[in-house]
Amino acid sequence: MATTARSVYVHIPFCRHRCGYCNFTVTAGRKDLHEPLLRALELEFQTLNVPRPIDTLYIGGGTPTQLSIEHLRRLCCLMRHWFPPTIGYEWSMEANPSDLDSERMEALVESGITRISLGVQSFDAGKLTTLERTHRAADVRRVFHEARRHFASVSLDLIFAVPGETLAQWQNDLQSAIDLNPDHLSTYGLTYERGARFFGLLRRGKLRQVDEETERAMYEWTIDRLVSLGWEHYEVSNFAKPGHRCRHNEVYWKGEPFFAAGPGAARYIDGQREVNHRSTTTYLKRVLAGQSPVAERQRLSPEDRAREQLVFQLRMLEGVSYTAFAARTGFRIEQLAGTAIREYTALGFFEQAGDRIRLSRRGLLVSDAIWPELL
Repeated sequence: MATTARSVYVHIPFCRHRCGYCNFTVTAGRKDLHEPLLRALELEFQTLNVPRPIDTLYIGGGTPTQLSIEHLRRLCCLMRHWFPPTIGYEWSMEANPSDLDSERMEALVESGITRISLGVQSFDAGKLTTLERTHRAADVRRVFHEARRHFASVSLDLIFAVPGETLAQWQNDLQSAIDLNPDHLSTYGLTYERGARFFGLLRRGKLRQVDEETERAMYEWTIDRLVSLGWEHYEVSNFAKPGHRCRHNEVYWKGEPFFAAGPGAARYIDGQREVNHRSTTTYLKRVLAGQSPVAERQRLSPEDRAREQLVFQLRMLEGVSYTAFAARTGFRIEQLAGTAIREYTALGFFEQAGDRIRLSRRGLLVSDAIWPELL
């Protein structure tokens, strides 16, 4: 592997229950696979041959905190060996409120975790039931205050536009999160992805999407409310207090290389994208048998790399510098997507700010429809 990457993602696929909206690589109720996964991860790390110093680490899932305290300590010990952290490093871990207690948090801090991302999704009891979450608002508040004592940064994930949700209900939900005063907030409109149970329920008329006008109002109110309180809206779905951006996710959005390990994990090294097998059991069989876990491999052309980088960077509110982009990729933005950008600028979806192009407020509302035109 190359030595350029300064970040690593590790996927832990275990959950108590697969929520209806989830199409991630997840395995529910298989504690018997915890030990084999750690062995497989160690074997996958060994393909590096030598340890690689890193600036950011993100342990996601699934629910990493489904692992026992002993397994979490062993995982972090492996990480520290193969990916020794540099000065000022950021180590993030995803967690569910129902999995965390003081003992677990203390073990994570001692193991090097600096940032915790809590999959809250909502504070509303009815909405939590719809989303099939196992915790309640009281669990979130208890765990949050405990996490605040242990970690340098605490982030909350929230979902809006859940079936039956009104704008007023979302406003109350977001305010509940604001009142806790976290360091970072990620807010996502509910999507119905192929492979998730909610997708089938929607197709059969068992679920009804929130109408576009209401979802748009929810998103705009989120932006206005958080920005008015001093939050930095730095990416389409992400808001941070000063100094608390998720540095690891910025690696993705800036098109920088990163290592990755675990079932379904995707890495990006030297212009090549690789994705491990999404089946946890197939991943384990392959790695434990000394075989490669890679299921997909794609070598991006320089132009495709540049187009992808353009789209990722445009997700960030600061936008893209024309001169810096050309210097880094060897391609001018006008050369790659000049016609589309001129059309979208005329429609008010992009705006020019000196040497930079960035999404306008109007563009933020339809960004997912814009990206295919640029790729």
